[in-house]
Amino acid sequence: MRHFDIEQLRTLVAVADGGSVTAGAARVFLSQSAASEQLRKLEERAGQVLLLRGKAGVQPTPAGERLLAHARRLLALSEEAWRDLQGVPLAGELRLGVTDYFRPGELAALLARLSVQHPRVRLRVMVRKSSEVEAAHARGEIDLGVSMAVAVPGRRAAKGEVLLRTEPLRWMAAAGYRMPAGEPLRLLALPDTCALHQFAVGLLARRSKAHTVVLEASGVAGLQSALVAGLGVACLNESALAPGLAPLAAPHGLPALPVARFHLLAPRAGEAEFVGRARELLITQLAG
Repeated sequence: MRHFDIEQLRTLVAVADGGSVTAGAARVFLSQSAASEQLRKLEERAGQVLLLRGKAGVQPTPAGERLLAHARRLLALSEEAWRDLQGVPLAGELRLGVTDYFRPGELAALLARLSVQHPRVRLRVMVRKSSEVEAAHARGEIDLGVSMAVAVPGRRAAKGEVLLRTEPLRWMAAAGYRMPAGEPLRLLALPDTCALHQFAVGLLARRSKAHTVVLEASGVAGLQSALVAGLGVACLNESALAPGLAPLAAPHGLPALPVARFHLLAPRAGEAEFVGRARELLITQLAG
């Protein structure tokens, strides 16, 4: 049977969160040598290097990040199953902030499912730009936050953040849209305080691609509507593809795009036990 050992996965998560084998071993009550041996066996089982070790600690490889996302979901499900059998329901008010780009066509259904499965959890949700979600979380105005970052070389996730999912970025427009020949690219975006707006404009400028921002929408839904109307082109994550939209067909002459990464923000000091349990639950509900 093909499977991973859950205790080895637990050690992987502990080491990644702790930033080193020594710190991670202490979290799961192992010696450093025992934790290293578990990681060695896990990498052998995976057939890939999962962690890069250096003077500054450990850093997950791309394969390690993918396995970490699975491991967190499996561990959270195991914890929730135990609590369910012990009759310990999740109950309390949860203030959640989510970037507007996160699975826009599915988010409402995901939250509705959460409410049905955990009726004693009172959700208060705000959907905003990533920078606003991060600022609200830092001020203590929300308990948990989901933000997006463009994966660029040299940028690493903050310590304690949990990778929920990665998605390709695409140049999108109305189905069948054709860019007018000889004219600047008609770019649609969220306001210029949006990180994806800044990235797209900066990328086009660096590649000397003539462009003009013809519309700034207040949210992703408005941006999708403007795209469907044929007003231009936008840089969006793949799950923002909506009916009436399509990725631009090659060759379109626009720069290649990286992926977007969605993270659950790192816990603040003194996080309540209820919020910690909700965090693990959200990892299973929102990742994919």
